[in-house]
Amino acid sequence: MNQEEKQDNKIQMMTDSGESVDFYVLEETRINAANYLLVTDAPEDEDGECYILKDVSKPEEPEAVYGFVDDEEELNAVFSVFERLLEDADVEFER
Repeated sequence: MNQEEKQDNKIQMMTDSGESVDFYVLEETRINAANYLLVTDAPEDEDGECYILKDVSKPEEPEAVYGFVDDEEELNAVFSVFERLLEDADVEFER
């Protein structure tokens, strides 16, 4: 997915099929030289699904390219970091 724009905490992504999808950024972090975003598909005052996106763009690409983290081990490790980062926030996670 390509990131088209980032305004406040909302990003608009384009799927491989050209469909536009909005996500709301809850947190971002950098681990081992990789950028990760914790996003949800619902606005702040609603319940939604959370996803972890990883910046997979190449240095020469002008815009960030994010992909869903699919590897279970990487997903669990990054999710644990986000849980710690959001300990004091008013966010509840269910696995």
